Amino acid sequence: MAKELSECALIERSIITKFRKGIWTKFLQAVKQYKLIEEGDKIAVCISGGKDSMLLAKCVQELLRHSDITFSAEYIVMNPGYNGENAALIEENLKRLEIPAKIFQSDIFEVNEEIGGEHPCYLCARMRRGFLYARAKELGCNKIALGHHKSDVIETTLMGMLFGGQIQGMMPKIRSANFEGMELIRPMYCVSEDDILHWKEYNNLRFIACACKLTENLPQGVQGQSGRQDVKQLIKAFRSRNPDVDASIFKSLHNVQLDTLPEFKYKGKTFSFNEKYERGVDITFRD
Repeated sequence: MAKELSECALIERSIITKFRKGIWTKFLQAVKQYKLIEEGDKIAVCISGGKDSMLLAKCVQELLRHSDITFSAEYIVMNPGYNGENAALIEENLKRLEIPAKIFQSDIFEVNEEIGGEHPCYLCARMRRGFLYARAKELGCNKIALGHHKSDVIETTLMGMLFGGQIQGMMPKIRSANFEGMELIRPMYCVSEDDILHWKEYNNLRFIACACKLTENLPQGVQGQSGRQDVKQLIKAFRSRNPDVDASIFKSLHNVQLDTLPEFKYKGKTFSFNEKYERGVDITFRD
């Protein structure tokens, strides 16, 4: 008689069976294409408590079981000041999904409320990332992994154009400027949010959303109106006319035609169209 699988085992199996095409294959694609995980790495998988980072943790666990690459992982949760209900839900999900996470306390929400000013989300993100880098380094890790997904990449690009007056992408990995020898990686880079939501709903899972002081009183899974929410609605409207709009925007980030842009920046230096056009020379990149 076949052994009955536990709830956690069934959730894990769903990642590599039912969601193999949308999640597992796309996760592996990002890891390989952008060389995110390499031999000997020790990765701090950062879990906020939301659907994206929880799924990231499960994918990393699966990769540890099946990969030919030898690496290790720490799972870390930073509590920036969640209310009791949200903190309890995170711990419940960690237990349910069998993720052996270390939980660290901080007062980031409280500090951000005092000094965040007009851009509290930006400051909160910066403080949280710095905290995660510091804890990861203490644990002997050389990389931190965040749960940003393909939809985040697309939305961030459009937000920069519509609200920031710039074309700026979200890189699959970056070197830390403040923590020597540390890198940030985004293994969910090729996974769409719709597939993550489908996985969550299929397995009857419930996660926190942002849960900061600005949003903690909203219904579970609902986030306040923001530029990102506006962009989500814009993409949704275009998707009704062109189902491939997400893929097109994502592909465009890998197909930038620099010689058609009037001006662009590389490592802080501005390169102008006039430099090439008037002098008839090719632009060269120098560090």
